Amino acid sequence: MTLRITSILVLGLLLSACLRDETIAGYDNEQTWHLTEMQGKPVDAPVTLSFGNRGKVVGQGPCNGFTAQQSAPLPWIAIDQITATEMSCPDLQTEFVFFKALESMTLAELSGDVLLLSNDSGAQLVFRAK
Repeated sequence: MTLRITSILVLGLLLSACLRDETIAGYDNEQTWHLTEMQGKPVDAPVTLSFGNRGKVVGQGPCNGFTAQQSAPLPWIAIDQITATEMSCPDLQTEFVFFKALESMTLAELSGDVLLLSNDSGAQLVFRAK
């Protein structure tokens, strides 16, 4: 009986290890994405976004580094629980707008070196891999 239970547990672990990450992290080849456009306007601030294992998001806003969670499978995206460092800089308002926009995105499209995040309201964030 113990051998059977052990075999079932081992099989379960092997199967779970084979499951593909269906979030954007499973498809973006561990890229660092650089924000180039927000709401149709060019962005000059060094804003980045990276997707880690199993829903972890890390990046750099105009002022602060941040982490967040992402759980929706492609082509959807749901970024929440944004936590940022608390450094002050002249671009804090831009950072606030960026974080709010990031949390509002619901759709992700990957095409080559471009990542487009958008929502039903027509808002868009355009990132490029560099």
